[in-house]
Order: sequence, then C-alpha cells, then structure tokens
Amino acid sequence: MKRLTLSVMIAAACAAVPAHADEAELRAKVDQLSAQLDALKAEIKAMHSQTEAIATQQETIVRAAPTASNGTAEKIASAIEPLTIWGYGEINYNRPKHDSSETRMDLRRAVFGFGYRFNENTRFMSEYEVEHAVASADDTGEVEVEQFYIDHKLADSVNLKAGLFLIPMGLLNESHEPTHYYGVERNFVETAIIPSTWREGGAAIYGGTESGIAWDVGLTTGFDLGKWDPASDEGKESPLGSVHQELQNAKARDLSTYVALNYRGVPGWVAGGSVFTGKVSQGNQDIRVASNARVTLWDAHTRWTPGDFDLSAVYAKGTISDTTDLNATFVGNDTLIPKEFWGWYTQAAYKVALPSTYSISPFVRYERFNTGASYSDIGAGLTPDTLATEAVWTYGFNFNLNPNVVFKVDYQRFKEDTDRNRFDLGLGLAF
Repeated sequence: MKRLTLSVMIAAACAAVPAHADEAELRAKVDQLSAQLDALKAEIKAMHSQTEAIATQQETIVRAAPTASNGTAEKIASAIEPLTIWGYGEINYNRPKHDSSETRMDLRRAVFGFGYRFNENTRFMSEYEVEHAVASADDTGEVEVEQFYIDHKLADSVNLKAGLFLIPMGLLNESHEPTHYYGVERNFVETAIIPSTWREGGAAIYGGTESGIAWDVGLTTGFDLGKWDPASDEGKESPLGSVHQELQNAKARDLSTYVALNYRGVPGWVAGGSVFTGKVSQGNQDIRVASNARVTLWDAHTRWTPGDFDLSAVYAKGTISDTTDLNATFVGNDTLIPKEFWGWYTQAAYKVALPSTYSISPFVRYERFNTGASYSDIGAGLTPDTLATEAVWTYGFNFNLNPNVVFKVDYQRFKEDTDRNRFDLGLGLAF
C-alpha cells in the first residue's frame, strides 16, 4: 500500500515537471515529495496507535466484567463514555409436581441501570426495577430503586460510595444478574437468610491491595423490627426480608455497620466473609420492650473456577437479640421472632463449549437452611418449637447463546415440604 502510494505520487510529480526541467529541479521535487510522504506515514502511525488503544480499552472491559463487584461490563465502560446504560431481566416458568394448577409463568424482573461519569474520579450509579410485569394498586408487581449512589475515588485503590447501594455479603447479592448464577431461581440461602437484593442507604469506603485483598467498610441504615407481622408467614420465609426498609422513608435512629473482606490473590479463586450488625428497635413505641434488640448477620463464602469447573459454597448465620418480652406479646400468632437462623449450600457446575458462542453448563446444588433455628425462652408451652431444617437439591443446566443470554432448566426436590418439588424453566439476559 505504501509503495503504491509512493509510486503514484512520484508519477504525478514527474508529470507536473516540464520536459526541459533540469536535474536539480527534479531532485527538489522528489525531496519535497519524500517529506510529504514521511508526514503521511507519521499520521498513519498515530491513527494506528489510537486504534490499538481503543481496542485494548474495550478488551479490558470485557475481561474485567466477570469479576466486577456489580457484575456488569457497562458500569466499567463508564470509564470511557460519560453516560452508560445497562440492564438485566428474567422470565421464569414454575410447575409444581404436587399441584399443576399452581403452574405460573412470570416476568420476574426487568431492571435498567443508568450511570454518569462526571470526571475521572466521580461517577453516579443507579438501577431501577419492575417486578412481575405490572405494578399498580391492584397488582402484585412493584417498581423500586435498587441502587442510587455516588462513587468517588479518594486515592489509588481507595473509593468512597454514598447513597443507596447493595450490601457486600455472600456471592449473589452484588452479582445477581441471571447470567451470573445457576438455576432458574436464586438459591434459598441467599434469599431466605441473606435477603436478596439487600440494599441500604449510607456511606462506605472500599478498596484493595496489590496482594489481592479487597475490603469494604460502611455505616448504613438497618432493619426495623417494628415491621414484624406475627400474623404473617413472611417472617418464616425470610426473617430479615420481612423487616428490611429499602430506604423507603427508612427509620434511621439506629444505624448499622458492616465489614467485608475478600481475597482474590489467586487467579480464579475468591474467599471471604462479612458481618453486618445494628440495633433494630428504631425508637418504636409499640416495641419499646425490645429497645435493645440487635440484628447481626455474618457469612463466609468461597468460589473456585479451575478451567471449566465452577465450584462454590456459602454459609450464613443471623441472630436477633432481646426479643423475649416482645415475643411474649405475640403469643397466639403463627410467627414469632427467631433468635437464630442459618443456612449453607455447596454447588458444582461444569461448562461445555459448543460451536459458535453457545455453551452448556450442567450443575448441581445442595443447600440446607432454617429460618427459625431457635427462639428466646418465654416459658413452657409458649416458646415456639424450632422449625424443621429444610434441605433442597437442585439439578439442571444453563444453556448460553452467548455470555449475555441464557436459557435455564432445573428440577428442585425438597426434603421436608415435598409439595414444593417443582420443574423450572427460565430465560435471562444482561446487557
């Protein structure tokens, strides 16, 4: 290409020189042409360097996406574009084995995120969710703000975030897009014990070290024990899920704190844990007998992805203290406040690459959890019996059209409540 360009330019120059031009004039023309060609080469080289830089930047985004704490490459892409848009969603089909009349198909959630980078140090992040397709006074759907916060770089490897953000606990809460977990439904441990998607309002400082340690420390809103409904089964389904506030006119007399640590120094492996604690009476006069009640939740987790294998495990345990007198006022209702609740799971998956961008990942997960493992003693015949520990096997596979679109199939088998055994199908996407 370069030789052809040079030949054409020389031919044009020679044609422009009169036949009687002497050798000196011709040489001057050639020297001028050579200088122009050198300038052209420099411009081409500069353009090539810019193209390589852009390609490298894009490749960095793609490679970083799977390990990003928020699970979306678009949020990392905000380093390039001031305004970014991303999203995810899922449609689920659930067919109970016991009663097929309860079969349901649901647009479980549609989430859209918007981010804006003010400068190289400060960015805004947000996510907005619609659940169950339709939200109105007569429908079960909800519209909610899932995240809304500012992220500011304070120093190398140290950032500040402030607003409404996800609590860094377990493996799923911060990375909950359907393309990032196996099975149609989110696991029970990280929904019943660690409420999903759990977010609080407040401020936190987070960062990492060159050795691979990531840390996150925050001061946030917490739970409101005044929301406990002893006549509802919601507290049995998820003790903390029934009293979370989601920053909706959240009572904030009693704030909470958390600390999260993760080690990522070995490629393909993460191990860590976190603890969240805070008082939960929030000054409610109706529950003044539990003025010192405190929620503490902690977890330990690990995930290892050697080659095409994906192995993970999570253990979580929560306590609610000083509930004896409050539970005494609830006697006669179905759902008293538990003193302890816990759960754990192990999971194994294997990715099989198929032609084009297709892949299939069969998996198996076993989990045990108890949302009422013990209760404060309020007297013989009054203290509730502990709930039975549920055990669930989930077998299935994820079939990916590409990394951002997945079809899911699984079967869930329950040990205690066998009426919940079911077959599930799902469609998930993230962009």
